[in-house]
Amino acid sequence: MRKPRDFDSELKALDNKARQLKQAKLQQLGELVVATGADALPVEQLAGALLAAVSVSDMIAREDWRQRGATFFLRQGKARGSTRSRAASPAAADSGAAPLGSAASAE
Repeated sequence: MRKPRDFDSELKALDNKARQLKQAKLQQLGELVVATGADALPVEQLAGALLAAVSVSDMIAREDWRQRGATFFLRQGKARGSTRSRAASPAAADSGAAPLGSAASAE
C-alpha cells in the first residue's frame, strides 16, 4: 500500500524555500548597491534613479545600461581573480555608479 503524501509539510517546505530565495535576492540587490557605490547616494535619489530606469521605454537607453552593467560585472570578476587587494576594487566600482546617474538624467 502507498504511503499518503503529507501535503502540509510539502507546502511548508516550499514556503521556506521561497522565503530563502526572496531573502537571497534582497541580499544580492543590497550587495549590488554597495558594489556600484550607489550606497553613497541619498535614499530618495537612489529610489528616483531606479524608478526612472524602470519607467524608461527607450530600448537604446536600456541596451546602453545593459552593456554598462555587463562591463561592470566583467571588471568585478577580473578584480576578484587578480592579486590586487580589496582596497583597489572601489575604483572599479565607482565607474559602475554612472548608470544610476544616467538613469536619473534619462527621464
